Order: sequence, then structure tokens, then C-alpha cells
Amino acid sequence: MSTTTRTSIFIAISTVIALAMSACGKHADEEHAAAHVAEEAPAEPATSIYEDAVANDARPEADRARDAGRKPAEVLEFLGIKPGMTVLDMFSGGGYYTEILAYVVGDGGQVIAQSNEAYLQFVGDEFEERYLGGRLSNAQVLMAENNELTLAPESLDAVMLVLSFHDLFYAAPDQGWPAYDVPAFLAELHTGLRSGGIVGIIDHYAAEGASSDTGGTTHRIDPAIVVATMSEAGFELDGQSDMLRNPDDDYDKIVFDPELRGKTDRFVMRFRKP
Repeated sequence: MSTTTRTSIFIAISTVIALAMSACGKHADEEHAAAHVAEEAPAEPATSIYEDAVANDARPEADRARDAGRKPAEVLEFLGIKPGMTVLDMFSGGGYYTEILAYVVGDGGQVIAQSNEAYLQFVGDEFEERYLGGRLSNAQVLMAENNELTLAPESLDAVMLVLSFHDLFYAAPDQGWPAYDVPAFLAELHTGLRSGGIVGIIDHYAAEGASSDTGGTTHRIDPAIVVATMSEAGFELDGQSDMLRNPDDDYDKIVFDPELRGKTDRFVMRFRKP
């Protein structure tokens, strides 16, 4: 083989090797760049336990239709409801919050859904359907008429009174709603809560300075009355949120007015037992 031929072969082989190395280098650079982009790309935001509870596929469509006006995920996060807690849903009605609470506290927690005959008549079939077939395994129904609530001492982590604190100042004995002994009722809640326990209160605004009589007329309550009453019972106001405010509400109208229902101006308060 001539020197010229050998030289040509050497050049050809060198060229192939150089091209291969260049291709490998380019591929490595591309992989490095892709990895760098992946590292810089923002991660998908994780949903909270509250959002997951609200998004639970088992929830009825009628409940979902109320979510926008009630903001349950934001409310429960603000109140500090956590997995493993035991929560009393006082005056639980049809169980809208009971179900969401059950998903938040999880298998290690429990929800006690209190009701009475007057509330059962008010909510109709919704209550039975809520618990049909044991669909909420960590929820327990507690039937207790007015002034008959008894709680085991320090057995609760939280109590919720949703759109119902005003009912403590309402009396209609002929309709199965005798007047409440409010100090005695709140003393029972205080007994049932552990130290540091939470009381979450959501209710409809009444006009500033309005008497507690609005609890039985327009079914509203001046938040100042709530704070004063809870303070007298030994609870401390730990936070208040404006997340459910509606400046267009008319405080002179009853909350069941078709134009207002589900759209009233509401306050959210978090109290604690010291």
C-alpha cells in the first residue's frame, strides 16, 4: 500500500472519529441543557388537604353548588382544622360541613354531627341521605335537644357553629325550639374542649349595635355580641376573617330572602380555649 493511500485512509478514519465525538458531545450538551431546564421549571403546586377534601368525588352535587359562596377550604384552613382531630359540628343541619370535615380529619379523626328534631324538620331528606349506607365512616350523629347537650370533658379539639350562633338567641317553643340557656351551653362547650381547642363561628352580620333579638327576626347577629358572649364564657378571640363579606347585603332583610339566601354578609371568627 502506497504512502498516499495510507495517508488517505488515516484522514478518513480521523474524520469519522471526530464526527462521532462531536455528535456525542452535542448529545451530552442537549441532555445537560434539558436537565437544567427541568430543574428550573416550576413544580406543579400541591393541593392542600382542604382543597382535596372539597374536591372529593363522593361529595353530592348539591354541596358543590354551594362551595363558591361558602369557601369551605379557605374557612377550614383559617380555623386550623387538622387530620386526626375530633370535631363537633354543632347544629350540623344537612351535614354540608360534616362531610368536608370528615375528609379533612381523616381515618384518625372523628366528626360528631349534632342535630335535634327542629333541625331535622328544617333540612328534610338531606340529613338521612348524608349518612345513608354508612358513607361517612368517621362521622357520628349526636341527637341533643336544646339545653340537653352533654360532652365528655376535654374530648374535643374543635367545635364549629356555622350560621347558627344567632339561634342561641331565638326561641320558638311551639316549634320545638325552647329558649337556650346560653351561658350553660357555652360552659358545656368549654368543658368538652381540650386546652387550646378551637371554636369556629360563621354567621350573618346584623347592623352594628343591633340587639340579640335579631337572632329570631332576621336570623342575624351583631359580631360584637358574639365576641362579648364568648369572652364571658372563657374563650379568647384568636382571629377573624373577611373572606365571606358582601357589602351589598341588606341587614334589614331576613337571611332566607330568596334574593339574599347564600349571599349574605358573613363573619368568620376563630376562638380558643386557653
